[in-house]
Amino acid sequence: MTNGNGTPPEAAQAPQLNVLAQYTKDLSFENPNAPTSLQPQNQAPQINIQINVGANNLSESEFEVTLSVEGKAENAGKVMFSFELAYAGVFRIVNVPKENLHPLVMIECPRLLFPFAREIIATAVRDGGFPPLMLDPVDFVGLYRQNMERQMAAGGQAGQA
Repeated sequence: MTNGNGTPPEAAQAPQLNVLAQYTKDLSFENPNAPTSLQPQNQAPQINIQINVGANNLSESEFEVTLSVEGKAENAGKVMFSFELAYAGVFRIVNVPKENLHPLVMIECPRLLFPFAREIIATAVRDGGFPPLMLDPVDFVGLYRQNMERQMAAGGQAGQA
């Protein structure tokens, strides 16, 4: 049995996630204490990283997902370098049950963006005169759960993407 174009009906309804575009929305790198910060240091810097995910509906089936990564390296109370990156992608998602849409947008889409954001950050840090900063893999499921728990604790409802 086919749906008229030669494919079985179940194949026509298969969930799809397509990357339509991906791009750097914002990138900032600061090396405020150069050239002093580039000299050999007695100890490894303390590096703090923050990662956030945001999403906007562009249409019924298209979403812009932005992966925001901020970081700062400090040594002896002085900033060695800091960066901010907003890396985004436009995703088309079809044939996904409504209850699965929000987790898909907030977990799988940033997971697809992360390797590209990681490379941009590593290159920016290297071009700033430091060894490339290789970010550890991110647990986007855990990040999603934390954000949902925080929203519920604040009295908010987990809205659909």
